[in-house]
Amino acid sequence: MNQSKIEKEVRFLKIYAGVTTLLVFVLLLTAFTFSKNASFDEIDVKRINVKDDDGKLRMVISNKDRQHYGISDGKPIERKNGRPTPGIIFFNDLGDEMGGLVIGNNGGKGHFGSFTFDKVQGDQTIGFRHLEGNDGHYESGLAIWQQPNIRASELNPKFDALNKITDKEERKSAIQKMLDNGELTTTRLFIGKTRDDDASVLRMSDIKGRTRIEMSVAPNGNPKLNFLDENGKVIYSLPEDAKK
Repeated sequence: MNQSKIEKEVRFLKIYAGVTTLLVFVLLLTAFTFSKNASFDEIDVKRINVKDDDGKLRMVISNKDRQHYGISDGKPIERKNGRPTPGIIFFNDLGDEMGGLVIGNNGGKGHFGSFTFDKVQGDQTIGFRHLEGNDGHYESGLAIWQQPNIRASELNPKFDALNKITDKEERKSAIQKMLDNGELTTTRLFIGKTRDDDASVLRMSDIKGRTRIEMSVAPNGNPKLNFLDENGKVIYSLPEDAKK
């Protein structure tokens, strides 16, 4: 076999190897491209980001160390106590946080769980919660909150200013002024079990958070229905001898 023939065969083998490698690479790439579904028996993960096809973030599932801070009005939410708790955070079309499912510690042996949804560019309006202290006493139920029609980014500086007021009476007056102007979150409805006396209650409040109707069943089984004025005084009760 002459030198020229050997060189041709070596060149052919090189070309063949290169083409074969390229074909294998293309086949592997095609397999990964068209295989959009994967199945796992078990997976350990610290955080999952769920995004739309355009890359917009819609949901984060995370442990406490990697949890998203949340976004309101396009800006990260400041967390003075560190990162949020582990759980799930939802995001709307604007890219802002719109609620989530979170769990965490509540002092010593206590813990809490909360599933809430938020007003656009505001805070929570409805939530299912379990709040349990270190002593084992707990509150659980459904709550509905009245949120001011003000962006959280505009309202937060006012809260920060309130916290800087050292005089108690002055701070109380400032809080009342914000409440009268509809600038504070108030509880409109609570259905559940109270922490203190283990009673089951249905409590409805006016826009300023003042309880106006309260229906309850005490631990001993006695039912009660109270109607209250704006100062918290019971004006009518059923049965009539059940007034506070």
